[in-house]
Amino acid sequence: ERLDYLEELRIRYLHLMPLLATRDGEADGGYAVTDYRAVDPSLGTIDDLEHLCDELRRRGMSLCVDLVLNHTAAEHSWAMAARAGDPEAAALYRIFPDRRMPDRHERTLPEAFPELAPGNFTALADGRWVWTTFHAYQWDLDWSNPAVFVEMTEVLLNLANRGVEIFRLDAVAFMWKRLGTNCQNQPEVHDLLQALRACARIVAPAVIFKAEAIVAPDHLPAYLGTGRHHGRVSDMAYHNSLMVQFWSSLAARDTRLMADVLRRLPHKPSTTAWATYIRCHDDIGWAITQEDAAKVGWTGQAHREFLSDFYSGAFPGSFARGELFNHVPETGDSRISGSLASLAGLEAALEADDPHLVDEAIARIRLGHALILAWDGVPLVYMGDEVGALSDRSYADDPDHRADNRWLHRPMMDWDAAERRHRSDTVEGRIFTDLVQLIEARRRAPQLHAATRLEIVDSGDPGVFAFIRPHPFGALTGLYNFTEAPRSVDATVVSSVAPQGLVDLLDGSTVPVARAIEVPPLGVRWLVPAETSPVTVPPSPVSLGHGR
Repeated sequence: ERLDYLEELRIRYLHLMPLLATRDGEADGGYAVTDYRAVDPSLGTIDDLEHLCDELRRRGMSLCVDLVLNHTAAEHSWAMAARAGDPEAAALYRIFPDRRMPDRHERTLPEAFPELAPGNFTALADGRWVWTTFHAYQWDLDWSNPAVFVEMTEVLLNLANRGVEIFRLDAVAFMWKRLGTNCQNQPEVHDLLQALRACARIVAPAVIFKAEAIVAPDHLPAYLGTGRHHGRVSDMAYHNSLMVQFWSSLAARDTRLMADVLRRLPHKPSTTAWATYIRCHDDIGWAITQEDAAKVGWTGQAHREFLSDFYSGAFPGSFARGELFNHVPETGDSRISGSLASLAGLEAALEADDPHLVDEAIARIRLGHALILAWDGVPLVYMGDEVGALSDRSYADDPDHRADNRWLHRPMMDWDAAERRHRSDTVEGRIFTDLVQLIEARRRAPQLHAATRLEIVDSGDPGVFAFIRPHPFGALTGLYNFTEAPRSVDATVVSSVAPQGLVDLLDGSTVPVARAIEVPPLGVRWLVPAETSPVTVPPSPVSLGHGR
């Protein structure tokens, strides 16, 4: 019923959040799967899923579905058989006869949810202990058992035969366990993913793997394939570092850390793409190390605490309205929940009834969307962000959700708000039009293809983030002002790639390179050489709004 709306946004990739059968009550947002071959009955049937895939393909869209690889629900038939004493079923999981091995592992294991679910192991009624990285009702699979690989390969191929074209491989960093480590990012994970991909290539060669590995920057490239795994692991991976650095730079009004961290990431294989995003269904964890922070004269712990204070609204002068998630008093570390619009200042601006603050919040949203649309990957927009959905604080009234404030940014879609998307006098209309114009500009720019390299350059101003996307048709230079004041960038930043002058793809303006280039407050410029520019006039907001 809503596919016309997606077509209006030029959507070609639809990721429906967990839709497979899950346990009743608390289910980690659907990531506690009880049956990989059935759809949650409240959503429909497996045949309905196949019909949806057919209709999406007819419209040129691909469906992405979550495949939870690290664990199943405790109510999965495998787990119930293991609990009943079936040795083959028990061998599919990490189950221990007593606490001796779990205690040895716990010495080096962090806790995923220290407040919600402390510890990494759960006691069974018969005295055994099962590995439960995330929640007591999510049992970790034992991927050292070949039977697990066979079972999950069959699951994957069954869904591919139903028409699923993209698989979001959930929690892949945790798949392999090794005593004495944090049991994340182990080398065997990449062996397993390469083997799964090889099986999929034989049966369903068009299937795409997207790795959900929310890890430190140093570990991130491996999920697209490095060394002997180069280009053979996943086709896509979430660019968590880009998301974290966007929010860090926005709060600090300083892009030096962002530029340094992202510049040091190795180039990805040209056959792969980053999944770029500003917000998603999950919290924001501040993956900023002491080593990275020290390079710009900061302290990692202090900066992480600043970001948590800022985005929870506790820091004086903050524009954000988020909530702390998973606060750890011993370390001071926290994560953040909240929608894009609320974290970007729109909620506070509307509460204050201040048009200037509303303008700034909308500009921050545009800044974020422009960043993910210009990066070397596939930009992902979280449902509702296209019309400025605010955080939904009613989650606290739901007994199944109130203990997990990530439901703050998991609201039901407000279709009444979406109906206002064509009105230029509404917040929804302004944000929607901004996004569609950015998408249209991206479609006109071959420089922004995922296979084109991205080179971060020094803008000469800590408040402005800059990069170049080299291309035979002429390089595209992106300039992003993370401050609320106008900034000037020396023309030498781009003069070597555009000696004859520039055109801004976002507004059609001509930009001479003989002087400084102005970047408005919280503004963006996508500059290409004038002699190769595919556009001189920006597209009509009206025609874009109707998507035809």
